[in-house]
This record gives sequence, C-alpha cells and structure tokens, in this order.
Amino acid sequence: MSPEEIRAESYVGFDTITTQIEHKLLKRGFQFNVILVGQTGLGKSTLINTIFASHLIDSKGRFAADTPVRQTTEIQAVSHVIVENGVKLRLNIVDTPGYGDQINNEGCWDPIIKYIKDQHSAYLRKELTAMRDRYIQDTRIHCCLYFINPTGHGLRPIDVIVMKKLSEVVNVVPVIAKADCLTIEERERFKAKIREELVYHSIRLYPFDTDEDDEEEVQLNATIRDVIPFAIVGSESSVIIDGKSVRGRRNRWGVVNVEDPNHCEFVHLRNFLTRTHLQDLIETTAQIHYEAFRSKQLLALKENVNQRPQGAQ
Repeated sequence: MSPEEIRAESYVGFDTITTQIEHKLLKRGFQFNVILVGQTGLGKSTLINTIFASHLIDSKGRFAADTPVRQTTEIQAVSHVIVENGVKLRLNIVDTPGYGDQINNEGCWDPIIKYIKDQHSAYLRKELTAMRDRYIQDTRIHCCLYFINPTGHGLRPIDVIVMKKLSEVVNVVPVIAKADCLTIEERERFKAKIREELVYHSIRLYPFDTDEDDEEEVQLNATIRDVIPFAIVGSESSVIIDGKSVRGRRNRWGVVNVEDPNHCEFVHLRNFLTRTHLQDLIETTAQIHYEAFRSKQLLALKENVNQRPQGAQ
C-alpha cells in the first residue's frame, strides 16, 4: 500500500472544524462597537457613513447656529445590522456630541470614560450571573476613533489629556479630520509632529504587538503605526472623474477623491478597521482592556469581603 493510500484511508476529518466554526459564526453574526470622540463639525458622522458605505448616522447630532450650546458631553448610540456576502455585522456607533465644544472643557471627557467603563461593568455583571445567557450581548467599546482638528500646529492640551486617559480603557485610533484643509507638505509635518508628541507624552495607542503575533502581523502593525494618525477625508457624495463615479468632494480647485491614497488616507483607515484588524480590535478589547477592568473589580470585591467584620451579613 502506497503512502498516498495510507493517508487517504487514515483521514479522520477534523480539518473540517474551520468550516464548522465559520458556519456557527456566520449564523450568529459579529458585533463591533465604535465610539467617536471629537469636536462638532469635524465630520465624524460622514466618516462612519463613508467607511461602511451606508447612511448610518444622520445630522441630528449637529446643532444649528441659533441653537443653545450644549453644556455637557452627551452620549448617543445608534445600532445597525449590515450584511455583506452573507456575513452579518451588528454595528453599534456611539457619538459624543458636546465634547470639546466649550470654552472651559475641564472634565468633558469624564462622561466618555464612564460610558466605556459602564459597558465593561455591564458585561461583568452578566458574566457573573448564576444563570447567565449563552451568548452575552457585547456592548464593550472595541474602537475609539479620536478626531484631531486639522490645525497643523500639533495636539492641543485637551487632546493629550483625553487620549492618554482613553488609551487606558479602550483601543484608541487617532485621525486627522478634514485633511483636505492641509497641503500634502503641511499634512506630513503635522503627522510627524503628532507622532513626536504621542511618544513624548507616553500615549500608547492601538495596535499592540503581543507574543502570539507572527512576523507578518508584527510587520503589518509597524506599517500601521507609521501611518497613524490617519489623515482622512469623508464624503457621502459621488463625483465623476474620467467618466467614473467615485466618492469625493468637489471644490474650486478640483476634486478630492476620498478613495485615492494620493489624496488622503481614508482607504488605509477603512482597510485597517474592516479588512485587517476588526477581529483583533474585538479580541484586544476582551483580553487587555476588559481583563484589566475585570481583575481590578474582582480584587476590590475580594478585599471588601476580607475587610468585612466577622459575623456581618
């Protein structure tokens, strides 16, 4: 009997486990939760709609000029189910209108940090329930898109404070909003200045390298870090370029094609969020941010129990 015949007769079939897992996951669908942090008018809603090629967020969050200014940072969440080639994605988008819009922005980040921690707390409560659900609804924030004003002068003090605080509880991905306000040279200088400040202030941003990453993943993450912050332009409008309809913005000097890497880095951001790192964002949230929160909470609970007087109920 030849080796080929032996291999054929000894086939067990456990290699189909990947197909079985894929079937289960496709049936259940995926959950992805994104929080948007940035000043009003930086195009947060437009960017999300452009990334997912759908009108997911309307302009209700944008206040007219004659509307009283909001005094606090509000939290607004909208959910959508997107289906692409049989894959179902439950997308939860959390906006933070009012953030950074005041003259005095002291503490405007507190509601955002609280919201992120509240989602961890809610998940932990469900996880510790005696009769817990088979599949716990996951509202933990997997990604924070932090929008930087295209000033060209570096980060503002509030940007440094908030990104540092956010990076302790969530995967932070900074983007330079409305990058078409800058020339290519101005944009590159601005990006380099921001990267220097991130290092100086010890702000650790996503993606992270782990011991489990292979050489290809390490190289991919290094490439992403070289691009961050992503200089992006969003547009829900279509324009005609050389007879082809593309998403872009027309101005008096020409057309900005948001999907042209020579015009902006929107394509790099979209690929990063949806095609290369979506699952890693979800796993990193569970394994790093949530695990750190969970450990801290359970240790505090244990300490409280140990400090309780004997005989106390």
